[in-house]
Amino acid sequence: MYRSSVLVCGGTGCTSSGSPKIQDNFKAEIAAAGLQDEVEVVQTGCHGLCAVGPIVIVYPDAVYYSHVQPEDVHEIVAEHLLKGRPVERLIYKETTPQAEVKTLNDTAFYKKQHRIALRNCGVINPERIEEYIARDGYQALGKVLTTMTPDEVIETILASGLRGRGGAGFPTGQKWKFCAVNKADPEDKYVCCNADEGDPGAFMDRSILEGDPHAVLEAMAIAGYAIGSAHGYIYVRAEYPLAVHRLEVAIAQAEEMGLLGKNIFGTDFSFDIKLRLGAGAFVCGEETALMTSIEGNRGEPRPRPPFPALKGLFQKPTILNNVETYANVAQIILNGPEWFSSIGSEKSKGTKVFALGGKINNTGLVEIPMGTPLREIVEEIGGGCPNGKKFKAVQTGGPSGGCIPAEYLDVAIDYEHLAEIGSIMGSGGMIVMDEDNCMVDIAKYFMEFIVEESCGKCTPCRVGTKRMLEILTKITEGQATMEDLDKLEELAYYIKDNALCGLGQTAPNPVLSTLKYFRDEYIAHIQEKRCPAGVCKSLLSYNIDPDKCRGCTMCARNCPTKAITGTVKQPHVIDQSKCVKCGTCMTVCKFGAVYKK
Repeated sequence: MYRSSVLVCGGTGCTSSGSPKIQDNFKAEIAAAGLQDEVEVVQTGCHGLCAVGPIVIVYPDAVYYSHVQPEDVHEIVAEHLLKGRPVERLIYKETTPQAEVKTLNDTAFYKKQHRIALRNCGVINPERIEEYIARDGYQALGKVLTTMTPDEVIETILASGLRGRGGAGFPTGQKWKFCAVNKADPEDKYVCCNADEGDPGAFMDRSILEGDPHAVLEAMAIAGYAIGSAHGYIYVRAEYPLAVHRLEVAIAQAEEMGLLGKNIFGTDFSFDIKLRLGAGAFVCGEETALMTSIEGNRGEPRPRPPFPALKGLFQKPTILNNVETYANVAQIILNGPEWFSSIGSEKSKGTKVFALGGKINNTGLVEIPMGTPLREIVEEIGGGCPNGKKFKAVQTGGPSGGCIPAEYLDVAIDYEHLAEIGSIMGSGGMIVMDEDNCMVDIAKYFMEFIVEESCGKCTPCRVGTKRMLEILTKITEGQATMEDLDKLEELAYYIKDNALCGLGQTAPNPVLSTLKYFRDEYIAHIQEKRCPAGVCKSLLSYNIDPDKCRGCTMCARNCPTKAITGTVKQPHVIDQSKCVKCGTCMTVCKFGAVYKK
């Protein structure tokens, strides 16, 4: 038994910021201090508050260290672990070691969260199955195999109100039921997990796989029992090497303990799970394209019907859910469907994990009850926009979603309310934008992504999105007409109605939502040849205010094209014919003399 535990975040964000070196330093410093039998070092998954990483938490003191660097470890060991004096300069600003100590759950970022899918992330070592088991891991699987029938499992999931967290929000129990009624040998039925998280700015599924992989394995085995399947596949993108590694470790551990494989828990139920790595094609997040890719073919969608519940992977009955959906299953089995359905809103039950990013102070992972107002997420959990900037919009659902303007800050975040205002839940990306963002440029960015990721199988998506991008480019360059704007909108609705798969059908959403709520910005680009946010380079110019310019020559010395002239202590001027609009002059000016219009 250790007297103290040092938890070091091992999620991708903190790992890229040096947490492996921090972990190594702790082990070395603890050994050097002779504390190796008293203090353990635990690698965990993501703690959520990525903005202050790398993160280290020391228990039982519950001291939350932020922005820890490898060179800080010696001080933490010498002061905190040896002398019992926490290093105050490294403690997260909202917690303190003094008498008025505030627990992590009382901080603005965490206090309104309700962690179900993320319950173990940042708490356990994801590479030790014993720690998952200590947190009631695999009890749900044991319960269903020994006390429940497959139909009872499905009815439990149905009664909970769990809906697919991958974007469409289809009832999970209903999907399982459709597949269960299609009788087939367990060798000819499949359970698939969609871990091909491709939305820009989304990292929910990755963090669950990195921080709590056994939750997904256990849920897939439960699903296999419910529908009568003996085989599972996790389709995970190869760009997630840490998630892949931890899944491989978890699968091997579960097999070694008899929790996957033959005759699980001494029953006649057998279930195995294999990994399949994706090459980063966004279209493979679509269920039929994903299954086609697992089969070894080019990842392209197939027409539906038939739906996967009848003909899915290898043309056999198949269910497909995403990582977050599975992460809820074991807790529903253990706590009951009434417990889960008591959380959330009337038609959207439970919680939803969001990757909160963009122009927000507290970037990171948040899990909130369905129905939570957007304002609480942005202003309270997220801490608002940095530098006192005004909130402008939030993009939900990635390239398939829409932009929600400030006037809807009090909208409840659930499937129904988001659909009413022209957006979608999506897999859970939430990108915040402030007054400095151009909404036309945002729409163009997502359309560039869609054009790049379109598989090209159907003409509306392959050709139509390309034409939409061309019009958006004309608008941002000040070359478009109002007729182009009408054509853009017409194309958007045509693609929405005629594309083959979900990617193409939702591709126009960012354009349609920005046209709906920010049409004035489009008109300003077209009629006034002006970008109100000062983002679109072709429509802006950099100038120097002679009343503020001190003639320090800093701008002239840093201009890459020598477009700025002037003598020392005299106002400078910018030659617009030479200016490439890089913005360097504005960045280096210490007097605020450079402005753009």
